[in-house]
Amino acid sequence: MKIVQLGAISDEPVSHNAAIAKRVLLRKGEAGAVTQFAQSRFAPGEVAPAHSHPDMHEVFFVQSGQGTAVVDGVSHELVRGTCITFAPGEVHEISNDGEAELVLLYFGVASGA
Repeated sequence: MKIVQLGAISDEPVSHNAAIAKRVLLRKGEAGAVTQFAQSRFAPGEVAPAHSHPDMHEVFFVQSGQGTAVVDGVSHELVRGTCITFAPGEVHEISNDGEAELVLLYFGVASGA
């Protein structure tokens, strides 16, 4: 598992225009080939039940709202700016335990690709 706070990452220039800043949450080589890129919206109280993927990483970025990710039985707070990566086989569950919609930007990455 990898977890990063957007606010804790320093800006760096985009290679094709140094005037544009970026904050890199996941670099090439940290996960295999992308299999899906999507946005999900969790209403308050909504839960994606515990599950795992034997052959895929999943990367989630919290755009807004708050929630909890439980990874192999350990709870991690999800707040705006958090990026969390689940490795293949890690049992994970995501829930919206806030009062507003939880909006996640996420993608899957095939392992071994």
